[in-house]
Amino acid sequence: MPLRSAARTSLVDLVIAQMESLIADGEWRVGEKIPAEPLLVEQLAVGRNTVREAVRALVHTGMLEPRQGDGTYVRANSDFGAAVQRRVRRAGVLEAYEVRASLERDAARYAAERRTDEDLATLRAALAERNLAWESGNTAAFVDADMAFHRTVADAAHNSVLAELYGHLSEALRSTVQSVIGAPVPDAVRHQLAGHEAIVDAIEARDPEAAEAAVLAHLAEGMAALREHPPGTPDTAPDATPGTVPDTAFGADENEPGAADE
Repeated sequence: MPLRSAARTSLVDLVIAQMESLIADGEWRVGEKIPAEPLLVEQLAVGRNTVREAVRALVHTGMLEPRQGDGTYVRANSDFGAAVQRRVRRAGVLEAYEVRASLERDAARYAAERRTDEDLATLRAALAERNLAWESGNTAAFVDADMAFHRTVADAAHNSVLAELYGHLSEALRSTVQSVIGAPVPDAVRHQLAGHEAIVDAIEARDPEAAEAAVLAHLAEGMAALREHPPGTPDTAPDATPGTVPDTAFGADENEPGAADE
């Protein structure tokens, strides 16, 4: 088969690549709003149609999410992350939560075996931040801090594939975390301070079995709350103490990108 000349990369493709890099490098973080269309046009020195096509393409992959009357937000930091989120939305909540439990169990075990002193200090700081977020009464901040704590455990496992997969899955499961925190259950179940302290203590002691047991115990409480109060049921109270009503992870209308930025 004869070779054909390679097609020239289009301007839209170049803009898509730049936006993907900004997302992957954390310049545009998951959950944050990207610059408005006029600013993108100015910064990229391209036409409005080029920007719209690039944004539309990233919306199609699931990396960006337009919200009517507000702007366009980063939903996932890679194509793979977007694919994981789509798959989780098709799965049952408990199914997805069980997968999270499997990853967190292994992450805690490996972290207990491999953690460094620096990892331990980071874990203690993440645990303290989680407690402060609870005390602040801000539900959204507490969800962020809880997820950050568990990502720190995954990082301490020193397995890059596990850490990346857990990061994508945890973002996709943000709504289940909100559901557990918003469920009408005792504060001890929603906060789970003792359970999280047990995870860090076991990792500090380099005790893989205790770390795994601590993770499974605290996740069992969360799964029990989800079984008793599935997301969307009338007795689930996302605005219960602590704090403010959290944003839902996938509740935004997917309207045509760009309209809110004009």
